Amino acid sequence: MDRLLSWNDQYWAWVVIPLIVVTSLLYLVLTRGVQFRLFGQMIKGLREDPGEGTEGHRRVSAFQAFAISSAARVGTGNIVGVSTAIAVGGPGAVFWMWIMAITVAATAFAESTLAQVYKERTPEGFKGGPSYYMKHGLKAPWLGAVFAVILIFTYPFSFNMVQANTFTGAVSDSLDGMGVATGGATAWIIGIVLAAITAAVVFGGLQRIAHFAQLAVPAMALVYLGLGTAIVVINADELPGAIASIFNSAFGIEQFAGAALGTVIIQGVRRGMFSNEGGMGSAPNAGATATVSHPVKQGLTQAFGVYFDTIFICSISAFIILTTNPVYGDANVNLVTRGVDAALGGWALQVMALILVLFTFTSVVGNYFYGESSVRYLRDSRWTVGALRVVVVGLVLLGSVASLETVWSIADVTMGLMATVNLVAVLGLTGVTVKVLRDYDKQRKAGLDPVFTRESVPGLTGMQVWEPETEPVARAYEK
Repeated sequence: MDRLLSWNDQYWAWVVIPLIVVTSLLYLVLTRGVQFRLFGQMIKGLREDPGEGTEGHRRVSAFQAFAISSAARVGTGNIVGVSTAIAVGGPGAVFWMWIMAITVAATAFAESTLAQVYKERTPEGFKGGPSYYMKHGLKAPWLGAVFAVILIFTYPFSFNMVQANTFTGAVSDSLDGMGVATGGATAWIIGIVLAAITAAVVFGGLQRIAHFAQLAVPAMALVYLGLGTAIVVINADELPGAIASIFNSAFGIEQFAGAALGTVIIQGVRRGMFSNEGGMGSAPNAGATATVSHPVKQGLTQAFGVYFDTIFICSISAFIILTTNPVYGDANVNLVTRGVDAALGGWALQVMALILVLFTFTSVVGNYFYGESSVRYLRDSRWTVGALRVVVVGLVLLGSVASLETVWSIADVTMGLMATVNLVAVLGLTGVTVKVLRDYDKQRKAGLDPVFTRESVPGLTGMQVWEPETEPVARAYEK
């Protein structure tokens, strides 16, 4: 296992990270900084009304698709991951997390735009993701199958077991803090409750998952942002020093816990990718489900998801840590929890436990959805989807009571492989993304609210939807 982990570290350092950086910089240039110049459209797109589907059922909105992907993105990585990055790499790791988020937003835009272009229609609405743009765009269905298998193992299986374990630990810590006696049976009881709630959500199908995410994601984000803002205000005199330490450490001017400049950069970039999932190929599975008038709209919405995760949520974790005199060097210490305790006292630890519970449970639901999308690609039947739901609920229960170091380590490896396969596809379809974006820009320049059809980009093939007779007519753009 140690040899596998050593190989994985080298693989990330020399393959995954360079590949995501090259892809993101390429898209930054070719799209003329789409993540900057169309930032206002990211916010506007969240409010688009999807209308009604067949038999009066509501379709999945752009915001609901954004919420599903954010449910998976916003998890323990935003707390524990940031803590580890700072503990090992020092405050400068935060700077490189920011740079990574700003840069990789272009790739996040591309992968979700492609997911919309090559999505398929289902009785519930739409399905799609990297497997589908590999199949219809690259004409390589076998590559889509490889990606789907890797994703299923990584997200709904491995990561959900880890999230369930974190959930159980957070609830147990909260009970201990309230003086409630806990023992060997506690984890089983918590696991059974978590598995039951998970079953209630995932067996409800896409619409129930979408509505759950729409409510849960904003709620948990507001609670955490509120707690973090309160701590920063209390320690406002420490804020200038914290900001200075981020920039000084980022360029090796100051060192913390012996972290060399290379370590600082690698920690920031890698933890940033773990957190916001830009380029990983996970978020496009949610992005494809949205009903929008133009693929670029959902691409922009998912690019905003990278900002939401890293610039907002991860940054508040960083400032909680850096304004409360952290101790560097020990990756096993949760510096966020320590900072909350130091700033607000023991009562706030109960709030942190609640936040961790929310973060982990929404991640379980989001991760499951990614798995369902991949299973539907391999074999879209009621039996296979039902089997996945049963297995996921069972693994959530198992994860609540098991030791998961080996599972986490292997999932770390498969996540790197997953990112590699996806980025190769995104690079291969660069021309499609750029042409579709040009169509969007052209319509906006003409004063229209952009609408996409199969005829919008001459020569573009492989699309399963976007028929002119069923898509809305372009209308005047509302500024």
